[in-house]
Amino acid sequence: MPNEASNPGLPFLQNLLKAAYQNQDVNLLLQQNLHQLNDDFACLLRKWAIEQFKNQPNTAINLAKLIFKFSNIIQQFEQGDKNINLQIAILGYETSLKVCTYETCPSDWAKIQQALSETYQQRQQILSNVIIDLKSEVEKHQTNINSISKNFSQELEKTQQQVEQLTTQLTELKPESVNLEQNEDIKNLIADYKDLKQSQSIIHQILINKDYASLTKQNFNTAVFYDIENLTMGRSNCNLNFSLKLIHDNIKKIDIVKRVSLQCAYADWSDTRLRVLRNEIQKLGIEAIQIFDFGHRRNAADIQLAIDAIELVNLRPNLEVFVIVSGDGAFASLAKKLHEHNKTVIVCAYEGHSNRFLMSVCDHFIPLVPVQESITDTNSNNVCERSPTHLTAPLRH
Repeated sequence: MPNEASNPGLPFLQNLLKAAYQNQDVNLLLQQNLHQLNDDFACLLRKWAIEQFKNQPNTAINLAKLIFKFSNIIQQFEQGDKNINLQIAILGYETSLKVCTYETCPSDWAKIQQALSETYQQRQQILSNVIIDLKSEVEKHQTNINSISKNFSQELEKTQQQVEQLTTQLTELKPESVNLEQNEDIKNLIADYKDLKQSQSIIHQILINKDYASLTKQNFNTAVFYDIENLTMGRSNCNLNFSLKLIHDNIKKIDIVKRVSLQCAYADWSDTRLRVLRNEIQKLGIEAIQIFDFGHRRNAADIQLAIDAIELVNLRPNLEVFVIVSGDGAFASLAKKLHEHNKTVIVCAYEGHSNRFLMSVCDHFIPLVPVQESITDTNSNNVCERSPTHLTAPLRH
């Protein structure tokens, strides 16, 4: 592997895997090197393992099983940053699945999938707790701000009344009988009045900024998830007779969609046939989520899409509308779960190729015109030709 000697984290990684292989105390090594457990270490684990799989294919399965064993250990490791530990475990499991597939190691594949699911649930719980704590802190600070603002308003009103009373008294007196420069009570009262007035102005500005920020967040209320494999109607006969821009424009026509906060498109983007979508994805600001196939019997894109959607429910409470661009019936369960969190679900898919149950549970359905002609491979590189016409049907609420 290039730059092995220059990477300070590599010896630590190799020692951990060696200890796991020899059934030694891995926790002790972790305790002594907590400072090295970070995002960089997680990336190093994945990069190094993939390089080893490539250079030493005969030992790839054994190494994948060893990484799975180590990931189990760090998943249960309680010291240091628990969220980082789980992230390392997740990357370890996902890396092992690149070799331990359903076809090559069905038993190990099932164990890794189960462990990966449990780890995602643990991380979800941690994120949920963090969000709850943040909400509690925000509410606490908001209560303090409201209390301070109320007190300032009361003091300001009281001071105003006192100033008005003194002003009235002064106007009734002869000018020569009052020396304002020598009247300390009046000078102090006026100074207090000015301080309170300035403080109230500051508090008022804080509240205005807070309300504006809250309004801005509420405007960005929509997340869009594209299941590219479903849009292309499978891998064997890849059809690209659709327009992501038209889909995006039709989504924005629905009244409850204010502003789109994020868009994610899930696919194996190493597939050269998808290169024709690159310009649209970049122009629309869609994030391309790379999905590696864990086996033909397991739809990794659907799983990752569902996980990301549920995570956003807690991470981004301002998101109220979730758009699923897919007709896959597996997303019916996701739609029902989003409804439990008071979210609106919009489905955009080919009407004649969409699961009826999914169409029935969604709040709005945007039909796409099915591809009339099957667009097949036209050259030896297996690159799909894209039809010049991209149609979508009118909205149906």
